[in-house]
Amino acid sequence: MVTPADENFYMPAEWHPHSACWMAWPSAKETYQEAPEDPAVAFEKAKIAYSRVANAIAGFEPVNMISNPADADEARRMCNRSVNLIEAEIDDGWLRDSGPTFLVNPGGETAGVDWAFNGWGKKCEYAKDALIAEKVLGQAGVKRFACPLVLEGGGIHVDGEGTLLVTENCLLNQNRNPDLNKTQVEAYLRRYLNVEKIIWLNGHIPADMTDGHIDGLACFIRPGVVLAASPADESHPDFDVLQENLATLRESTDAKGRSIEVVEMATPCKRLDNGMIVDACYVNFYIANRAVIVPSYNIPDEDRQAYELFKNQFPGHEVIQLDTEVLHYGGGNIHCITQQQPEPDPPEAEN
Repeated sequence: MVTPADENFYMPAEWHPHSACWMAWPSAKETYQEAPEDPAVAFEKAKIAYSRVANAIAGFEPVNMISNPADADEARRMCNRSVNLIEAEIDDGWLRDSGPTFLVNPGGETAGVDWAFNGWGKKCEYAKDALIAEKVLGQAGVKRFACPLVLEGGGIHVDGEGTLLVTENCLLNQNRNPDLNKTQVEAYLRRYLNVEKIIWLNGHIPADMTDGHIDGLACFIRPGVVLAASPADESHPDFDVLQENLATLRESTDAKGRSIEVVEMATPCKRLDNGMIVDACYVNFYIANRAVIVPSYNIPDEDRQAYELFKNQFPGHEVIQLDTEVLHYGGGNIHCITQQQPEPDPPEAEN
């Protein structure tokens, strides 16, 4: 079987220039059963959040929004005219996880990996979403590499220079790939993402329905530098895990042999009137062409601190902070609902 590595395809970093962003319109009200308000109200707020994200990104790069045919008119009404609507059957709107992972190669070509998708360990309906990656790649007109590994896009982060961040609790979970061991999982990752170095973090976050996606914990923001969730204080329910991750990163090197520099992003906990604790995950954001789209959680001081940190870390980008707190109750945030399609690399000159 030919794999991406055989044809020199690789997953570029998320700050690599984009030709488009892909999203999918939310369609499952039951996703918001854990919201601190009526799920129907939360679902409507989620649609507003999706439209805000799409409209913000569309100011910097093309946005393709997939929508169930029954929801297409609503999506068109709520999104700017510049957002391209594509009708297709989907189960819900978490395209980072159900969609493809786009790749490029030195020959100026683009391709994509169609991972096996099973609804985050069969927690949700997924029959339609399991087919959407192939449809996206068809719409994009790029080569498709089907991979039997069960994996969601939120479970991987790369630096584009051979280094991959993942979590053990997600990728080695028995509800994903019960017949594969760590070595076998790594073999798939190396062949389909064309990476050399894999850094494994602890993703055991009990309240996370994704079983600890890396995009809620840490991400590369430039070569050799990782933005990582840091517990605001010892009362944080995931204090030990987050501290362990920080230590692991500081002890790690990337594929180029560089020691990882860690930029800590404070992750405060917001306690609601009903006793629910909201883990304010700011590392779940989207890098667009010349902009970063980041979440707010309606906690002014902490939101402002996160905004300032992003401004300092992305000096060449406009920082746009949006109220997307409602997405947290559905299981994710901005990064989870977006998927970048990179610009192809300029073809290498022939000698």
